[in-house]
Amino acid sequence: MNPNRTRRFRASRRVALSMLLVLAMLPLLAQSALAAFETQAKAAYVYDMATGTVLLEKNADEPLPPASMSKLMTLYMAFEALEDGRLQLDERLPVSEHAMSYRGSTMFLNTADRVKVEDLLRGIIVLSGNDATVVIAEALSPDGTEAGFARMMTERAKEMGLANSHFTNSNGWPQAGHRMSMRDLGILAERIIRDFPTFYPMFAEREFLFDGRAPQNVRNRNPLLGLGIGADGLKTGHTQEAGYGLVGSAKQGDRRIILVISGLPSQKARAEEAERIINWAFRQFVEKTVAKEGSKLADADVWMGDATRINLVAPEDLNILLPARKLKGGIDAVIEYRSPLEAPIAEGQKVAELVIERKDLPPARLALVSDREVARGGLVARLRAASSVLAGKLVEKARSLF
Repeated sequence: MNPNRTRRFRASRRVALSMLLVLAMLPLLAQSALAAFETQAKAAYVYDMATGTVLLEKNADEPLPPASMSKLMTLYMAFEALEDGRLQLDERLPVSEHAMSYRGSTMFLNTADRVKVEDLLRGIIVLSGNDATVVIAEALSPDGTEAGFARMMTERAKEMGLANSHFTNSNGWPQAGHRMSMRDLGILAERIIRDFPTFYPMFAEREFLFDGRAPQNVRNRNPLLGLGIGADGLKTGHTQEAGYGLVGSAKQGDRRIILVISGLPSQKARAEEAERIINWAFRQFVEKTVAKEGSKLADADVWMGDATRINLVAPEDLNILLPARKLKGGIDAVIEYRSPLEAPIAEGQKVAELVIERKDLPPARLALVSDREVARGGLVARLRAASSVLAGKLVEKARSLF
């Protein structure tokens, strides 16, 4: 009988802030840092891409009217179509009466136009053109209608894990049932940044003059661009029902922050709150390496293998987000795995997790892998394992991580 059971042991060591693992007081600091920040937005989601850490959530999973921020979904699907050849940047698309009928923010397109896809993309990203969005939607729709494309959007969103998104149009025009959550918008923003690095620079463009026909609508409404804080995307939104919102992103050094806010009362409030969140996210938290690639953090017993122990090592540099305040001390780190591990085990196979519990932040769960291959043992290994069980020698041992 295999005696495997979850092994969870704790090892702590108080270390200086400048040393490899800086963990003590982390829950207290995370709690105080987060508790000190309150957003005026009705709903918000703030995410650190480098470490996968959610820094702030407020009504983040509530389906809300996303206004023009939902154009990001249309853009994502347009980028997919460009990559698989269904669209070409220099392809010219016709403008339907339905597309031309939209008001609000537009490119002032008309049915005599045939517009390049590249211009339509900039018209959506920079000018938030409702008409441009529909032209793209109708071109990609299975039945040539915006409604048909909206159904595609909903289906694709589910495939991407956007659990609280439902689309009834392509551009966020107020309509019953058209909803997205702030978390979904944050996930979508991350996917755009990661999946389409070729197209993402368009989101940093501050001005787009199309054919000289819309002089009152030539500037990007993203209030973070040009502030010198690393902002380079993504999309604003506003309707009377939704209030003022923003999906924004900024990069400083190796860190990138994504923020999503909604329900602000004015453009000024949106601009001030977005900048305040970006400054808080970069100044109050720093990224630290807790283990270097290949470093041993613990060892573990192996069951029925041609070796009896393996080392648990970091498969890559393991990074975590920590409060920026410099305090001495450490925290208890926990390694979780099934003990003893059962052979066969491949070199580099994930066999354990380093878990760092952080109050008011999700636990940091960092994978640990085997440093060697362990084949299934023969008769000798089986006899040895049986003897160990009978002798009661399989005991848990707490070992220091460092």
